[in-house]
Amino acid sequence: MSETTEESNKGKLSLSKPGKLELNKTVESGQVRQNFSHGRSKMVQVERRTKRTFALDSGGKMSEVKGGPKVLLEAEPEEAPLEAPVVEEVAPVQPEPIEAPALNLTNEERAARDRARAEAERFEAERRDQVERDTAMREKRREAEVAAEQEQEQEQEQEEQVAAKKETEAKEPAAPKPPKPAEASAADVAAKARDARARAELAEAEEGRARGKKAVRGEKRPNPSPRKGGEPRRRSGKLTISEALEEREERQASVARYRRKLERERQKSQEMRTEGHRIIREVVVPEVITVQELANRMAERAADVIKTLMGMDMMVTATQTIDPDTAELVIEEFGHKIKRVSEADVEDGLRGTDDDDINLQSRAPVVTVMGHVDHGKTSLLDALRATDVAGGEAGGITQHIGAYQVELGTGEKISFIDTPGHAAFTEMRARGAQVTDIVVLCVAADDGIMPQTIEAIHHAKAAEVPIIVAINKMDKPDADANRVRTDLLQHDLQVEEMGGDILSIEVSALKKTNLDKLAEAILLQAELLDLKANPERPGEGVVVEAKVEQGRGSVSTVLVQRGSLNVGDIFVAGSEWGRVRAMVDAHGVQMNKAGPSMPVEVLGLNGTPEAGDEVVVVDSEGRAREICEFRARRKRDASAAITGRGTLEQMFEKIKDGEAQSLPIVLKGDVHGSVEAIVSALANISTDEVRVQVLHSAVGGINESDVTLARASGAPIVAFNVRANPQARDLAKRDGVDIRYYSIIYNLTDDMKKMLSGMLAPEIRETFLGYADVKEVFAVSKVGKVAGCLVTEGQVRRGSAVRLIRDDVVIHQGELSQLKRFKDDAKEVVSGTECGMAFANYQDIQVGDRIECFDVEEVAREL
Repeated sequence: MSETTEESNKGKLSLSKPGKLELNKTVESGQVRQNFSHGRSKMVQVERRTKRTFALDSGGKMSEVKGGPKVLLEAEPEEAPLEAPVVEEVAPVQPEPIEAPALNLTNEERAARDRARAEAERFEAERRDQVERDTAMREKRREAEVAAEQEQEQEQEQEEQVAAKKETEAKEPAAPKPPKPAEASAADVAAKARDARARAELAEAEEGRARGKKAVRGEKRPNPSPRKGGEPRRRSGKLTISEALEEREERQASVARYRRKLERERQKSQEMRTEGHRIIREVVVPEVITVQELANRMAERAADVIKTLMGMDMMVTATQTIDPDTAELVIEEFGHKIKRVSEADVEDGLRGTDDDDINLQSRAPVVTVMGHVDHGKTSLLDALRATDVAGGEAGGITQHIGAYQVELGTGEKISFIDTPGHAAFTEMRARGAQVTDIVVLCVAADDGIMPQTIEAIHHAKAAEVPIIVAINKMDKPDADANRVRTDLLQHDLQVEEMGGDILSIEVSALKKTNLDKLAEAILLQAELLDLKANPERPGEGVVVEAKVEQGRGSVSTVLVQRGSLNVGDIFVAGSEWGRVRAMVDAHGVQMNKAGPSMPVEVLGLNGTPEAGDEVVVVDSEGRAREICEFRARRKRDASAAITGRGTLEQMFEKIKDGEAQSLPIVLKGDVHGSVEAIVSALANISTDEVRVQVLHSAVGGINESDVTLARASGAPIVAFNVRANPQARDLAKRDGVDIRYYSIIYNLTDDMKKMLSGMLAPEIRETFLGYADVKEVFAVSKVGKVAGCLVTEGQVRRGSAVRLIRDDVVIHQGELSQLKRFKDDAKEVVSGTECGMAFANYQDIQVGDRIECFDVEEVAREL
């Protein structure tokens, strides 16, 4: 054989000698344009492959077989006897080895040719295996048929034998004999024959089905072997040279496929829910939650939640809020679990745990001096402190709450809290009773029990603290201590002199008598109470008073109750927080540490807290800021709820009765306690018709923002013991804003009462004048109807108010427009005189009517 080259045989691969085996081109290729959606298209390479089969001809040479092999399935006739099929084994034809020409093939072509050869060998092996399986199946079928025929023949022979024996026994009668084993064996043989026929029919049916499947879809290939870990998936189908040389595009997942996947997952979850496989969730519910948020946390539809609420007679929308109790009912309806949380959880663990008895140490008692106004409370403290505080108060009355610590000659310490006695300072007295250990009830021996004394007794009983009665002003000639002790019995206070357990001391703050006995009584009562505290823990206390001072900022008087307060500590006071920059005691001495029962002035708060707020030391600024934000939000919500529009019924009531007039004011005071007392006093003098509306109340001097607020709302500025800065004064003078300065609360409340009295609607009073009967009615052109009347009682005046009475029923009330005597106008007509009357804008006058004449006057009202 000669070797061919690419230049001489470009179109085909062939042997050198003509007439021998040739390898012509079996692949026809072309290009087709494939169109996609959205106007996209792509050129696709298309190949058409033909299969050629070669076999030995009669001359012993290889020739191409036209038309391909045909599979003929011939059915056996039913009448033909069953014979064993003859299987002719044909030895496979071994083609003569042909020397392959030496070709100059590339590595890719050589690899493709090797893969094609391996694929052909694998296909041939699978075909041989299938032929062997078919042969084995036919052998089994033939054996089953032969066995069935043999069993059938044996059964027929046995039946013939049994029939012959029965005929013999019928001809020769004899005694009945038990059945022989042969009969039993015949029955077994018949059963086995039936089983064999059934197996043969089953095998034949399976073979028929297998042949039908092969005829329809060809031979079935075995499943590919499973992949090992990390091994890439094998390709399916035949591999051509063009496919091996060209890179196949990776098919990307489309958006529609992803959507179908999501839809299948949703339907699967819906089926699980309908089948009872509901996922039980723990739903976290705060104090207020919207319907939509509740549905999201339960992973339910908002429409289903609204439908459930409608079943509870609640018509809500998805954006409306519901309370936690209603949310709990909805959650239980859907089968979930509820977990309630509150915004107040941020305050958990703020005050710490209780102290062990080992760490407790004795502390000084906290004593509150309470009583009626001008009964000498502050003077009594002055005598103990040897200072003059009452002289510095305006009007000689205490308008602030003060805290001091007195050290006795024996070294014992007592912390005193002085409270105002005026009626307006009720809340301040109640606050003083709540933070105290012992209450000293100061009663003047000449006045006895007074209203604020009774109120102080009630505050002390509510706080459940012991009471020591100090009968003051014993130096006066008309002092009567026994009368005071007797009056105390009316309020369930029984002193020791009358068989009780309450200590009573007769003192004189002016002469400083028996002050040592008062101190001894206080220490004795403190010893009975066994007052102890742990000074080594973080400080806790209460704000006694708060104010704003120029140059110092917010200054708060704090009474430490537990632990110690140190300079540099971060603490929270109500809705304000800060760091302790400095601490000053009652004598003006700087302190670095304040222990239990120590009243101190604290500087460093970001704002001014309210009197009575708790003071707690925290570990970080973040915790302090979080607590203050929660408290400020809670305070703001409470204020908005108070000043809300009210219910629908209240709105209709206001429309019917008329809106109440209000007097807006801007209030500034020196300390928070005074501002609180003024607001309470102004609320007490308000009525249903007129009231004082405090637009803004704060501690500190008057600034420009206060003047701007007052000018915008048309309100005066009420200043109590504070003054306006120069910029605020100039702005107020320019804008015409009224600033009123007060130092005594009496004067402030009196002025507010006068202003409210001027806003009251005047009282309407009627003064009866007389009666007149209608005798005749005249129609006058350009005037209308004129009634000819006779004055029967009193007098009638022109311009006065009149009522037209018919059958004792008032049918009209108006004004008398004309009054004539004959043809002349008259100002007044007396009783027994005839006159003519005409009403303004009214013509329905009849004979027999009665006219009542009266005057209306307005009288100013006072509160």
